[in-house]
Amino acid sequence: MQSSVDAVLFDIDDTLCSYRRSGSEILPLAFEQAGVDPFFTVDEYIDRYREFTAESDDMRDLRERCFATFATERGYDPEVGRAVARAYESERDHTNVQLCPGARETLAMLDGEVALAAVTNGAPEMQSVKLETLGFDNTFETVVHAGYDTAPKPEPDPFHAALDHLDVAPERALHVGNSLASDIAGGRRAGVQTAWIHGDADPAEADPRPDYALSTVGELRTFWK
Repeated sequence: MQSSVDAVLFDIDDTLCSYRRSGSEILPLAFEQAGVDPFFTVDEYIDRYREFTAESDDMRDLRERCFATFATERGYDPEVGRAVARAYESERDHTNVQLCPGARETLAMLDGEVALAAVTNGAPEMQSVKLETLGFDNTFETVVHAGYDTAPKPEPDPFHAALDHLDVAPERALHVGNSLASDIAGGRRAGVQTAWIHGDADPAEADPRPDYALSTVGELRTFWK
């Protein structure tokens, strides 16, 4: 892998770091604070997230638009959805994140060896807090907030934006991420090599197929030869 790569692009969420309190913990609290029975799940929220990036000013606005849409679709006043979104926001702390196994060591190994960039679908104000909290705010030569700076992943645009900044050809780059739907599919569309952080999933069942399958981001170091 090493001889064929001049740049490594990283997803952020659940690739480099994760929240100590998951959305599945916070959303029930938000419904309780808003005084309404749950009417959508975290997985539904994640699946619909990209629909609202283009029209939203920031993460808070995106969540209110998204939750209001769920409310309208399920027979509630949209203000109920916005109330749930505000309660969710009050519980979410973007500094309360933890490193994924091997993330710091992997970035330290690559620093100075290749160009580094982050390509994330997360909102700028949210992701900048995470990177600063983890001490990664000066690690990447560029951070592309897909859906804000460009079209969201899996469109090829955010990958190309990062590579244009780095002045690296797609075929000389590797993108590392945990999502087949956005990271691997998007990386393939952009013409970059891809490494999938599969966790407990079976890499033999991956669709689309990544070039590399890693149980954690730290495992990238064993491939770097």
